[in-house]
Amino acid sequence: MLKGKRVVLGVTGSIAAYKMANVASMLVKLHCDVQVVLTKSAAQFITPVTFETLTKRPCLTDTFDPMPNGDIAHITLGQKSDLLLIAPASADILAKMAHGIADDLLTSAVVAATCPILAAPAMNAYMYRNPIVQENIRRLKSFGFEFVKPEVGRLACGVEDIGKLPRETVLADAVVKKLTEREAAAEPFAMCEAQESVQKPVFGATETSMRDLSGLHILVTAGPTRESLDPVRFITNHSTGKMGYAIAAEAAARGAQVTLVSGPVSLAAPDGVQRVSVTTAEEMYREVLLRFPSQDIVIKAAAVADYRPKQVNPEKTKKQDGTLFIELERTRDILAELGAGKQPHQCICGFSMETEHVLEHSRQKLQRKNADLIAANSIRESGAGFGADTNHLVLITKDGEEDLGMRSKEACAGCLLDRLYGIWKKKQEGSYETGKKSM
Repeated sequence: MLKGKRVVLGVTGSIAAYKMANVASMLVKLHCDVQVVLTKSAAQFITPVTFETLTKRPCLTDTFDPMPNGDIAHITLGQKSDLLLIAPASADILAKMAHGIADDLLTSAVVAATCPILAAPAMNAYMYRNPIVQENIRRLKSFGFEFVKPEVGRLACGVEDIGKLPRETVLADAVVKKLTEREAAAEPFAMCEAQESVQKPVFGATETSMRDLSGLHILVTAGPTRESLDPVRFITNHSTGKMGYAIAAEAAARGAQVTLVSGPVSLAAPDGVQRVSVTTAEEMYREVLLRFPSQDIVIKAAAVADYRPKQVNPEKTKKQDGTLFIELERTRDILAELGAGKQPHQCICGFSMETEHVLEHSRQKLQRKNADLIAANSIRESGAGFGADTNHLVLITKDGEEDLGMRSKEACAGCLLDRLYGIWKKKQEGSYETGKKSM
């Protein structure tokens, strides 16, 4: 796929540098010509020999390292390559790039580069949130740099927070997407094709369709709901919210104004997303329906309780001999309400997690709820259930089905938004008919 493409991997000082060996290997397997540049700090975490073995090319670490063909390294690296990926990108390298400091081989190559530059920050959460770091990122974006956002996870300092370098497949996908966007090729690791590309004059970098959702209002629901039995106990499910949060983060990164209505989860709100926290299905119903009229796209990724206790004990329920019976009542169907009330310009997406007859049940749901798209998956498939970092979605519309295969949830989010945006655009043109509603 990447035959004839050349990528410079700039690796900086972070414990996450070890991941870049896998990224280099993945790209080489796609016949990409990979040149690795290590900063001196990065060489403390991973040796040049590792990359030289994987890429079959000398790993460059010093401004005066000779190039095999006699070229001047810091001048030609970013001029004879198709992409420069800096990952992990430390706070130090971000600051240097933002202000044109060229005090080593990598920063000198950045200043001289005419190819697109992609950076994947990785650092402590407090460092990442520091206004100085965020201002440097904004400054770099204004110059045409593009970014792969860090993930939420366990950091080297022991806390669960944002700042983790994305998984190797996510980074490899970002490279493949950038290098193949004009050919609209299918990426092997997870990502969907970009839809457009706009040239930026600075550094030769481009701003792609990652801003294609600018101006759109998108509401996403995520996580579980909790239905109380008494002040101590409640009914819930195993949802962690990862899929919904990945969708919200992707939509915001692509320029949308995103509202995230979230049940109780342990995830941090994605940057640029307005989170509305709820607990019960009734609270989620109220918050979603309140905001629905102003939305262009609504994505119902939450695992909302279908039933709740009819009576909630005001005191803790005590143990007793014999069987305890709990009478349940139906909660209100949020997706059905949205489908019944949507306007011609609005686009509605629901999720359908099944244990059997996945496609049949999900297509029935598409029709019953008057949705535009149903994202279906099976909880019985390993890697596609609650709490996993991956998912296997089948996107079902009136026109057919698209099996995405097993992908990272971030990649699933990108593909899902691509399809929904396509439907939304057709609705604005008046060329998309949902068909008759079947209840």
